[in-house]
Order: sequence, then C-alpha cells, then structure tokens
Amino acid sequence: MTWHHLLLSVVFAGYVGNMASTDVHVQVCEKEILKYDLELKALIQDIREFNGPQSELTEINSDVKNSFQNLRMKIQDLEQMAMEQDKESDKQALISQVEGHKKQMLSNQTAWRKANLASKLSVDKMEKQALLSGADDAVRQRKMTKEGLAQTSSNITENLMSISRMMAQQVQQSEDTITTLATSSRTVQETNDEFKAMTGTIQLGRKLITKYNRRELTDKLLIFLALALFLATVLYILKKRLFPFL
Repeated sequence: MTWHHLLLSVVFAGYVGNMASTDVHVQVCEKEILKYDLELKALIQDIREFNGPQSELTEINSDVKNSFQNLRMKIQDLEQMAMEQDKESDKQALISQVEGHKKQMLSNQTAWRKANLASKLSVDKMEKQALLSGADDAVRQRKMTKEGLAQTSSNITENLMSISRMMAQQVQQSEDTITTLATSSRTVQETNDEFKAMTGTIQLGRKLITKYNRRELTDKLLIFLALALFLATVLYILKKRLFPFL
C-alpha cells in the first residue's frame, strides 16, 4: 500500500466521523463520493510518479476510468436526492454540494490529463538516457519506446475524448438543473400571488364585518331611544288620566 492510499483511508475515516447528522441516504452517498474522489487522487498520483512498463500504466488508467464512472453516478444520485428534498433550504444546500463535487471531478480530470502527459515526458527522458547508454541498447530501447509512445498517445487521445464526453454530460446536467430551478421559482411566485389575493379578500371581509358591527350598534341605540320615548309617552298619558290634578 502506497503512502497516498494510506492517506486516503485516514482522511476518509475522519470525514465519516465529522459528517453532519443529515438524511442517512445523503450521508452514504457523500461517503461514496469522497471515497471515489480520494481514490482518483491516489491513482492520479500513481500515474504522475509512474516509472514502470506501459502495461501497468494502462491498467492504472483503466482503474481511473472506472472510478470516474462510479463518481459521476454517485454525484447524479446526490443531485436526484437534492431534487427530492421537501425544504427549499435543504435542496439548495445539496445542489451547492453537487456543484462543488462536479467542479472537483473536472479538476481531477485535468490532473489526470496532466499526469499522463508527465508520464509521457518521463518516457521521453528514459528514451534519451537509453540513447546515451549504447548504440545497440539504444536501438532496441528506441523501438520499444516508440511502441510505448504510440500506445500512450492512443490512450491519451482516448482519455481526452472520454473527458470531453463527460464534460458535455456535466454541461447538460447543469442546464437541466437550471431549468428545474426556474420552474420551481415560477411555482413559488404563483403561490405568492395567490396568497396576496387571499390576503386582500380577508381584509375586505374584515372591513365588512366591522361595518356591520357598527351598524348593529347604531340600530340598538335607536331601538333603545325609541323604547325610552315610548315608555315616557305611556307614563305621561297615565299620569294625565290617573292624576289629572297633578
């Protein structure tokens, strides 16, 4: 096990211990993303420091491709979980994490390409050293190196094409995310307009109720005054009839 593989294990264990208590599926997905990201960094470091046969370098690049594929799938899973969040704040937080993972993956892809180029330079250096070691050895070494360079060039071309396809997929996914966010914003705006309309209706109803309460109080006061006048009239008539001398 190389030192960067050991570092991968230590960093991954520390990350798991400090992860926030969010949804368990999100936690698992984040762990997987971190694992593949660290694996990629370790493999890219192996390529950068590689000084062995071409067959082993091809095998390492194959492992890099598999790790990129797994990482991309896990990022897509996390993006889907973000879209399924009920709270807008949780959704935006996860989307921000997804964008960060995508940027990190693009950075790893760039580092992968540079590592392969560095490996090619190392092969060139080995070829020059072989030329200085002797004519016969130089001829044989040059032949082997040319074959290795042809294979490396083919691999680099294939890797660059793969990176181009992955970047195109990431751009398409970003466009889809922006479209989804725009649709969500329109829905929120429509809901807000409905709430404003309901608020206006409630305020109108409140005004009508207040008006009716005032009218009821006025009616009660008029009835009371009419009743008082009626009683006063009755008392006056009774007084005149029963006690005319008063």
